Amino acid sequence: MPSKELTRAAAETLEDGAIQVEVTLPVRPRRQESAKGLRPDQVSGAGSPSRIPRVTRLMALAIKFQDMVDRGEVNDYADLARLGYVTRARITQIMNLLNLAPDIQEQLLLPEPPTAIISERHLRCVTSEVSWQHQRGLWHKIRTA
Repeated sequence: MPSKELTRAAAETLEDGAIQVEVTLPVRPRRQESAKGLRPDQVSGAGSPSRIPRVTRLMALAIKFQDMVDRGEVNDYADLARLGYVTRARITQIMNLLNLAPDIQEQLLLPEPPTAIISERHLRCVTSEVSWQHQRGLWHKIRTA
């Protein structure tokens, strides 16, 4: 399948003496198109790496951010929000993942297939719970739901 291109052709010289130029630009497929395998040049084999769940990436990001604050690379979460072009509330949501019990954090960082369907939004009720024992109960309910 030939690659798609956006072409604008020159029809004629304009009355004021301006010259039209023909430009050809390659058009990349949207992410959904490439994810669905609509590009024949992409071959997905058994050796291709599996996609890391978003909640796993967010957990790792929270750990990295806390390390940056601890080392003094940034002053506080507000600096992180400014650097990441996100709201302070969103940084707080991400950083609240650090309030999870250590075994839950470990399960998020070493994802199993059920973790792929758990979103950060589902975990907000778990992170708001102070007791790790209660967190484990909520975590079990989320995983078995």
